[in-house]
Amino acid sequence: MCPFCRAEDSRVIDSRFVRDQHATRRRRQCGACGRRFTTYERVELMLPTVIKRDGRRQAFEVEKIRAGVELACQKRAVAADRIDALIAQVERHFSEAAEREVTTKQVGERVLASLRTLDEVAYVRFASVYREFSDVRQFLDELEQLQELAGAE
Repeated sequence: MCPFCRAEDSRVIDSRFVRDQHATRRRRQCGACGRRFTTYERVELMLPTVIKRDGRRQAFEVEKIRAGVELACQKRAVAADRIDALIAQVERHFSEAAEREVTTKQVGERVLASLRTLDEVAYVRFASVYREFSDVRQFLDELEQLQELAGAE
């Protein structure tokens, strides 16, 4: 619908994919008044409900994942576009999964798997919060596992 004259008829003049917003930008021209305007089409992802450790259920919030990953990557040489790609990969994984509900453990493990290949220090930082490390021994155990995985590759 034309935002100027409210006519229903318009034609697409130009279409472009907007990667950061996962949207298609369409430049349109009204068939009635001839004025041009822009519309955006976004894919609505069907993300599962997240079951918290205490049993509560809540909506899947990508921004919570982003906050945790950005905190883990703080003061590391990790480019913002690589963080965006990691977040998009995690989001895509859960939107394409058949499950309607996932646990915070599943989400955390998926993020950890992605972080391990992105930055090992960020991985350990995220793991320490996610797995609630309470002493140095847990850090050392995680580092040993990380070394074993690196040696196996």
